[in-house]
Amino acid sequence: MSVVRRNGLGLLAWLAGIVFFLPIAWMALTSFHSESDAATNPPSFAAALTLDGYREFFGAGGGASPWPALINSTVASVASTLLVLLLAFPAAYALSINRVRKWTDVLFFFLSTKMLPVVAGLLPIYLFAKNAGMLDNIWLLVVLYTSMNLPIAVWMMQSFLAEIPVAVIEAARVDGARLPTVLARVVAPISLPGIAATALICFIFSWNELLFARVLTGVVAETAPVFLTGFITSQGLFLAKVCAASLVISLPVLAAGFAAQDKLVQGLSLGAVK
Repeated sequence: MSVVRRNGLGLLAWLAGIVFFLPIAWMALTSFHSESDAATNPPSFAAALTLDGYREFFGAGGGASPWPALINSTVASVASTLLVLLLAFPAAYALSINRVRKWTDVLFFFLSTKMLPVVAGLLPIYLFAKNAGMLDNIWLLVVLYTSMNLPIAVWMMQSFLAEIPVAVIEAARVDGARLPTVLARVVAPISLPGIAATALICFIFSWNELLFARVLTGVVAETAPVFLTGFITSQGLFLAKVCAASLVISLPVLAAGFAAQDKLVQGLSLGAVK
């Protein structure tokens, strides 16, 4: 690849990154403005900065506290991600290394479950939750998020585990290692980047989910995205407060992505280079 072409691709990547980052930067700047300055059209970049939006978000103005919703989102996202990993890891092993019969049909079945529109299953799940007395229950969301993310997790981890040399696993078996030992001490450390990438994707999907949380929860199990929608009222859109709330609710996902960015890149590119 020529130097000119490489520099051109690098410049294009930087431009694309800036374009994707601009809405986040705009939201962050607006969150530090007063409501009157945030509502101006065109927006005023030189307006005075204030923390009023964050104070109101955290209940300084007498509003509801966001901490229960943030805790609910954390519990639902972390618990469902751990369950997904515990279920997807042995399933991916059976579909990639110690392959079962018709494993391609199994993978297609997993993929076909993601083709169903989420709203199509909303009413049956609501009726089941109502009859079971599980409405406004955070553990119902944990089960739903686990079942929603499990197919994509199995697909991702199957591709990661398929790149593990079979000779390494056979050597462990020759040494007398049983299946749990092979999974925990041989397969898991080698596929750690893929596991981290899968966990991050599942965490993001669970944290951002709104439809089921909006319909199936109320006050006790309200999640952060549902809490965020409460700022849009009939009295109008309080833009500065909404931007402050959006930035705070986005921070866990941004922090997790930043902390695991090296593992994410390794995992998503695993097997791309031989």
